[in-house]
Amino acid sequence: MTPSELSQIHGAAFTMSRPWSAKEFEDLLRNKHTHLFTCTQGFALVQVIAGEAELLTIAVHPDAQGKGAGGTLMLKWMSSVDADEAFLEVAADNLAAKHLYARHGFAGVARRYAYYARGLGDSVDAITMRRALK
Repeated sequence: MTPSELSQIHGAAFTMSRPWSAKEFEDLLRNKHTHLFTCTQGFALVQVIAGEAELLTIAVHPDAQGKGAGGTLMLKWMSSVDADEAFLEVAADNLAAKHLYARHGFAGVARRYAYYARGLGDSVDAITMRRALK
């Protein structure tokens, strides 16, 4: 997928917060530690450094949500990276994502208060989640 395609999917999937631009994806993909995993209508972007994998973002176009693409992407990246453990952050109000991550063995380990900006000056906490990969 091109940075433009990634940005389009991200924008369609993330309507409550600012989606990432094609330039942001382009810059991330230049980093040798960044890995892109794709499936039809979706992608996961992961950085792996010093034995730790961080899921930077995962997005599935709304037309394809609820059909297993998110689970496919989770399994794909977790089985492909060379890391001992994985981390991610998820908005506390993103129940679908929290359930997806929990189904794949992630558990909450910390909270970042008022981390994600929402419209009209509102914000929501981020939950940091972790799981062992090995």
